[in-house]
Amino acid sequence: MKPFKSFMASQLEEYTLYRSSIGFTNSNLKSQLHTFDRYIKEKEADWDTFTPAFFLKLRKQLKGDPRTVNGILSAIRGFFQYLLHKGIYEENPLQDIPPHAENAYIPFVFSPHEIEQMLHSIQKRLRKTSELFLKDLSIYVATLLLARCGMRISEPLRLRLEHYRSKEGTIYIEKTKFSKDRLIPVPITVINEISNYLSVRNALMGKDQNPYLFPGINGKQMSVNSIYPVFHQAIEDIGIDQPRRIIANTTFGAPIVHSLRHSFAINTLKRIRDQGKSPQNALPILAAYMGHTKYRYTAVYLKVLDAEHRQGLVNFAISRQEEI
Repeated sequence: MKPFKSFMASQLEEYTLYRSSIGFTNSNLKSQLHTFDRYIKEKEADWDTFTPAFFLKLRKQLKGDPRTVNGILSAIRGFFQYLLHKGIYEENPLQDIPPHAENAYIPFVFSPHEIEQMLHSIQKRLRKTSELFLKDLSIYVATLLLARCGMRISEPLRLRLEHYRSKEGTIYIEKTKFSKDRLIPVPITVINEISNYLSVRNALMGKDQNPYLFPGINGKQMSVNSIYPVFHQAIEDIGIDQPRRIIANTTFGAPIVHSLRHSFAINTLKRIRDQGKSPQNALPILAAYMGHTKYRYTAVYLKVLDAEHRQGLVNFAISRQEEI
């Protein structure tokens, strides 16, 4: 992505590097802050310009739906909070800027069968040459961790070899979102897949010193951009065609990589419910497993029972719209 160009370029770059260091991916954040960077350059702003009125005008001029605009304002607010903690700024000028009212959001949910199909599709497309086979197998196992362990996309990619503890069957996730570390148990089936992957990695990489579990080039981790096209190809292969829909005051999300994390949580709660147990009682454990700082972030998954229920909500919303 292009460098920042305003008088705050160095602070903006420093902030994005800081966020990356504590486990946040930078793609959306940099894009959002570039919008701010262009605006203050266009307005020839300086430190004295940053009043609440300035940001109210910015909010009015931002294009996009309420969720997009709120995301940009949230990124800028976080940036000024960072400057506040650094002692560079005395008060956050966005602290009283209200967000736009947003639509309710219901994520796409994969059924367990659809997840099996998707993973099988990725397996079938593994290329046979040694270099490409290892890359494709890395993408498959990383996606497996997203689907079976409910990880955020940045989490498997940031894993170092020592973070997978084969004797314990656990993975240590370090400096993830909200600066939380956590240690999670891995399902037996996933342990077997990781063991197979590591055998292949050792055989093909030899004495390579790349420290990451899923290696990229030049000693770096595998890029998130390696995962996206493979994921979307698998979705196409298994015939899922569910575009993002906005119906009345509800947005129904399309299948994205992060949907695997949502699906893990919802399908886990469904299994607990099917066993005759209380999903509410399981929330503290699930929240810790997923790295949520508050139970309410996990409790939202109780609103959707499973993939079938989610599709029923879509169909109901469409039918109501047609009646109107």
